[in-house]
Amino acid sequence: MTETQPNTPERQPSAPRGPWRLFWERLRRKKLAMAGAWILLALYSVSLLAGFVAPYKYDRIDKERSFHPPTRLTLQGGLPAVYRYEKFGEPASYAIAEGPKVRLRFWVQGESYTLLGFLPCSTHLFGASDSQTPLFLLGADQFGRDIFSRLLYGSQISLSIGLIGITLSLSLGMLIGGFAGYVGGSSDFVLMRLCELIMSIPGLYLIMALRSVFPASISSTTMYLVIVAILSFIRWASSARVIRGMTLSLRERQFVLAARALGQSRLQIVLKHILPSTFSYVIVAATLSVPYYILGEVVMSYLNVGIQEPEASWGLMLNAAQNHQYVQDYPWLLAPGGAIFLTVLAFNFLGDGLRDAADAKSS
Repeated sequence: MTETQPNTPERQPSAPRGPWRLFWERLRRKKLAMAGAWILLALYSVSLLAGFVAPYKYDRIDKERSFHPPTRLTLQGGLPAVYRYEKFGEPASYAIAEGPKVRLRFWVQGESYTLLGFLPCSTHLFGASDSQTPLFLLGADQFGRDIFSRLLYGSQISLSIGLIGITLSLSLGMLIGGFAGYVGGSSDFVLMRLCELIMSIPGLYLIMALRSVFPASISSTTMYLVIVAILSFIRWASSARVIRGMTLSLRERQFVLAARALGQSRLQIVLKHILPSTFSYVIVAATLSVPYYILGEVVMSYLNVGIQEPEASWGLMLNAAQNHQYVQDYPWLLAPGGAIFLTVLAFNFLGDGLRDAADAKSS
């Protein structure tokens, strides 16, 4: 009697992995890049829900509590609570008051705001149960405005400028660079000389010159659009030169020659075949360039040529830090600087990880 072998399932061949799946697998192995991605996801999520997370509006003024220190949190009966503060002396000083602490409540009703830009709401994530007790998690500025709330509202401007600016500049750079590289000839020569002219102008001086064209009383909404336009105008030239160089190597590839033989127009070839082949570079370049736009808005607002009071942006909030005495006595005014540092660091981590993941030879 012959011994029968147990039935063993045959190993199924693994499904082929495409380039994007390989790219994602390499990216997941980059711990710093994934940490940067999660930080950015948290920052942009909080920015979208700024009115809900912030306990106050960005322009709420409490003149009786200027330079109020950050409110200390504690536990009372196992539940979160905050200390009361007493004000004394001139200039104002604060000390923790004796007596019962104030309970911290969640999902409270407060000042009205617009959620996601179109939903009228008045519910806030948290707030003090006693409306007379201030809740300044990161302290207050010289006007008694809550820095934490202004930081969240300011992120809507500072973070969105980077995304909108890089979208405009890269789109323009891809179109001009792809067209110049594919067509060549005099069009290529003129467009590249234009790029070199723009790149030769110092960015800060160009920003100051273009800003001086607009009146000082310009609204913050208009100024926001102006900042995006100025930064995009400065940045598109460098992207166009890189895309043009990539196009020169792509225009003689077989798939481009086949599209040309099928009678497709120049615009169709550039948009459908050449530019999609540059997306790996574009994704990395976009991630590494976003901090430039964020810092550009910070510099413009810091120099009082950007977002104006009473609106909030990270650069505008750092204006108070120009006074060294303020920084020495009230270090919580530097909180926007910490947010800028964290955001730029997260973008750089993510950009480095994307660059390494796009390189098939990287480990």
